[in-house]
Formats: sequence, C-alpha cells, structure tokens
Amino acid sequence: MRYIAVTCLFFLVIHATAQDEGGSLLDLLGEEETTNYATASFKSTRIINSPSIENVAEGVLDFRISHRFGRVNSGAQEFFGLDAATIRLGLDYGITDRLMVGIGRSTVQKAVDGFFKYKLLRQSTGKKNMPITLSLYSSMMINWQDWPEPDRENYFSSRLTYTYQLLIGRKFSKSTSLMLMPTMVHRNLVPNKSIPNDVFAIGIGGRQKITSRLAVTGEYYYVFADQLVEIYTNSLSIGVDIETGGHVFQLHMTNSLGMMDKQYITETTGKWLDGDIHLGFNISRVFTIKDRNKEKVKKKEAEDH
Repeated sequence: MRYIAVTCLFFLVIHATAQDEGGSLLDLLGEEETTNYATASFKSTRIINSPSIENVAEGVLDFRISHRFGRVNSGAQEFFGLDAATIRLGLDYGITDRLMVGIGRSTVQKAVDGFFKYKLLRQSTGKKNMPITLSLYSSMMINWQDWPEPDRENYFSSRLTYTYQLLIGRKFSKSTSLMLMPTMVHRNLVPNKSIPNDVFAIGIGGRQKITSRLAVTGEYYYVFADQLVEIYTNSLSIGVDIETGGHVFQLHMTNSLGMMDKQYITETTGKWLDGDIHLGFNISRVFTIKDRNKEKVKKKEAEDH
C-alpha cells in the first residue's frame, strides 16, 4: 500500500506542477510538442478554374489538361455542346513546398499565362496554432489573338492582363474545406474610358469529401458593380473530383468558357438559368523531377567526405 500511495502522490505532484506552469507531461519529460499541419484541404492545386491553397511539393511537376465543351443549350445539332471544344495545357512546378510556379497555353484568345503562388501561412495545431492557410497568388496573361482593328496603332502592352489574389482557406474537418479569394484583375486595355482598368471581385470555393477518392467542389466569383460591360456576368462552377492514384480527374459544369483568371473572372457571358452551361474536365498528372530523399543522401555523403 505504501508503494501505491507514493506512486499516486508522485503523479499528483506532476499533474499539479504541469497545471501551475501551463505545461504538459511531455514538457516535464523533456519532449517537445509537435506542430501538425493540415494537409489535402483540396486534392488539386485548382478547385475548378480558381487556384486552391494547395501546392505541388518541391521538385514535383504537374501536367494539367483542362478541357471545356460548348454550351449545353446549343442543341442536338451541336451534340449539346460536345462538338465544340477548347483546351488549356499547363505545367506547374514546385520550387519549394511553399513556392509554386506555372505556365499555360489556351485556345481561348490564343492566350499564354504564367503565375506564381506562395504559401505565407499554413493551417496547423500543436506547438504552432494557425487557424487558416494563406497564399499569395499572382498571374499574367497575354492575349495572342489577332487585333480586332489591325490598321490602327496597337501596342504589345495592350495584350497584357494581371491578376492578384489572396487565397484564404481552412480545413474544418477531414471532409470539409472552404476558401475566400479577394481578387483584383488589372487590364491594360479596356473597351472605352468609362470602363475601369481594375476589376475587384471576391471568390468563394469549397470541397466536400464524399468517399476517400470522391469529392464535390464548387466556386463562385462575385464582381462588384459597375466594373464590367453588361454582357458579362459572375462565374459559377460545380464539379466532382475523382482521385485515381497519380491522377486527379475533375468533372464539372460552368458558365465560363475561358479557363484563365482574367477570362473566367471578367469575361464570363453564360447564364445558368438560360442553359449557358459548359461541360468540362481537368486532368492532373504529377511527376517527381527531383527526389528530395536522394538529395538529402547526397548532401550527407558530401558532408561525410
């Protein structure tokens, strides 16, 4: 009984000391509390059109094919839009786990785009407690289609558009993630002087996991009033993510034909209620270009010598 009493007293003292010092048993035993980072908030670096808070890992190359058909309400003669097709091919690369860059080419406006995305904050619990993930995203698009008025003096700078976004996301559970995307799009060329060069918008996106390999996604961009000509409307997209090993296959419906930032945020003309819906899909395939484990081994071997 004496040993039991001493043992109980010992644990009571440890508990009281931990409470007084605001520590834990792990601290008293000399073990540091670890930081647990949220992972896989989204299964892809894109929700549908919009960038997500996810990056490819350092040394990983992501080859992306984005495909968009014509409008469903085009009728049976056009096979409900399936006769028409636009495409964007993209390459994204992880310079570090926090910094990702990419480039793409689209048949819409013969456009080329490039971007970078940097993860400023990472959602975490434990030693470091951070409730959100925050990324900075910036892209530039070049419109390479023929000038509508080739006889007048045209400038290369008029082809350029810039997009700046803050990507604010949180993984609320293993199944649910949400994002807010405050956005500014700067257009060097606008239709007339009454149209502002800068367009401000706010996006919202989300992912709801259904099974281990299936999730429902959605995104919506609201453009603040009096910034676009009347023919343009807000972009709304709904999709399904299917994970198959090294692939992420995304099926979706959207009222946006363009797949680059400026195109779907400021140039969407379709209306869902009128049936102006495009079926589409994204395919992502990743390749490991630089094996970090091998790099670590080489570095250690160099240090040993």
